[in-house]
Amino acid sequence: MAVCLCILSPNRVKGFEPKILYKSEVVSHIPECAIKSKTYTVPHKILKSTTTHTHREGERMAYRIQAMVLVATFLFPALAESLVRHYKFSVVLKNTTRLCATKPIVTVNGKFPGPTLLAREDDTVIVRVVNHVQYNVTIHWHGVRQFRTGWADGPAYITQCPILPGQSYIYNFTITDQRGTLLWHAHITWLRATVHGAIVILPKRGVPYPFPKPDKEEIIVFGEWWKADVEAVLNQAMQSGLAPNISDAHTINGHPGPFPNCSSQGYTLHVETGKTYMLRIINAAVNDVLFFKIAGHNLTIVEVDATYTKPFKTDTLFIAPGQTTNALLTADQTTGKYLIAISPFMDTVVAVDNLTATGALRYKSTVSFSPTALTTIPPQNATPVTNAFIDSLRSLNSKQFPTKVPVKIDHSLFFTIGVGINPCATCVNGSRAVANINNISFVMPTTALLQAHYYHISGIFTDDFPGNPAIPYNYTGNPPSNLQTMNGTKVYRVAFNSTVQVVLQGTAFLAPESHPIHLHGFNFYAIGKGVGNFDPVNDPKKFNLVDPVERNTISVPTGGWSAIRFRADNPGVWFLHCHLEVHTTWGLKMAFVVDNGKGPNETILPPPTDLPMC
Repeated sequence: MAVCLCILSPNRVKGFEPKILYKSEVVSHIPECAIKSKTYTVPHKILKSTTTHTHREGERMAYRIQAMVLVATFLFPALAESLVRHYKFSVVLKNTTRLCATKPIVTVNGKFPGPTLLAREDDTVIVRVVNHVQYNVTIHWHGVRQFRTGWADGPAYITQCPILPGQSYIYNFTITDQRGTLLWHAHITWLRATVHGAIVILPKRGVPYPFPKPDKEEIIVFGEWWKADVEAVLNQAMQSGLAPNISDAHTINGHPGPFPNCSSQGYTLHVETGKTYMLRIINAAVNDVLFFKIAGHNLTIVEVDATYTKPFKTDTLFIAPGQTTNALLTADQTTGKYLIAISPFMDTVVAVDNLTATGALRYKSTVSFSPTALTTIPPQNATPVTNAFIDSLRSLNSKQFPTKVPVKIDHSLFFTIGVGINPCATCVNGSRAVANINNISFVMPTTALLQAHYYHISGIFTDDFPGNPAIPYNYTGNPPSNLQTMNGTKVYRVAFNSTVQVVLQGTAFLAPESHPIHLHGFNFYAIGKGVGNFDPVNDPKKFNLVDPVERNTISVPTGGWSAIRFRADNPGVWFLHCHLEVHTTWGLKMAFVVDNGKGPNETILPPPTDLPMC
């Protein structure tokens, strides 16, 4: 049996008993120990004798353990890789000032953005989330595949009931065959506006990046800021039936930069001439797709959604909510300050926060009050810029990181996505804005779907989600006169290891719009996209089945379609939804049920004992 051992430095040994840490064990002192020293996986038989000793022998025993670990590392190098990493997330209110006004916001550990979760490929991560606020809470580890551990995925009422005020829940999962940048965020109501942070997954020990190693790495998180309480914004919209108020600013690492009538603080990226920086870029915004530019500098894209890509250069990055991108930046310009800007993309008539958040890239030795080199941001409706970026993305498809696109398809699905109008007697205009997939507005259950699936509880959902629209029509042309949708808690069921193709077809109901669609539990391959209606005869001939980009969140073009493929090799219940929170709230969501396979490694693990109850 492999175990994890935390080795203390000599000046921290006295009075402390070294302890073997099993993968399933929650130990509060792991983070400090893992950061300040080294932790190794070693054979149980080597460490068997270290579990009993006295405090007086602590220092001598620690040195013995260090020696044994050194020997074990040489004798068993393959075992010196995975760790158990333990975090505590306290969800608390924190008075925070932005745009020259202060309000309480929901945070993790009092930070906005929240703390970074750092792990290495194959590590087990244990996060104890304690809810100290008045809201129900869940946390989603966006993009983590959660093999057989759907109980740790986090979407409220899909894989778990919420963590109630004053209660806690332990998320326990292993990161398998993933490395790069992801994000975590709240997955209930709109709490993710301030409850979010980075996930950094390092490669296995000794495994280099498939590109030149950068001199330094920086995390850059984009967000949105409302002057009002975000939950109040959501509640007002739900009562009125209208679209919610747009945000008042965008943020870079929590700061909007200079703002009309307010000299707000901005983010600064400090660099040294000649050095290369890997920027781990995360769009944690609630409703806005964004452009990102740094004046005078190009970016080399090397990874999206924690999967490596063929490198390509660009001066403008395009990133939707829920997406992540790793980009290399070389400090190759003259000493000075250069503008950093994020601005919204919207190529239709839908209202967005059109204000640009700014920061600065500052070279070392730049004198005070140096002028800032400016840049031209893309027009808000710069569709050609978005297409150029998306079309440049290709998977690495190397011997070490092969592309495994499913060729034979078991389930070929066609999902129309868009918004509509349903009657509402209590709403302002007698109607309510809704969103749907195949004309079904998803109704959230009151019992978590995974719990109902695992325990065979009837009456919670039905498995008759339609694989195609009930009535075909001109999806991107003049919409039908009846915009009303049907309501239901429906899932689509597939067998373990079956292959799935989904064509996501945008519609022109009310207004066509680009939808970032996120699939939980899986990565998928983006094999094709186009404008207008999908042509089932001719468009598949243009599918890229060689090196399509691999992602967990994809932007479906405005008035167009995207096609994805994945293998359903992860049993459980897995959410698929628009990552524009307004559309998720309105019902643009559904779930896949992947049945268990034949063996224990193809079966959902039992639920944890502290699983929240509804």
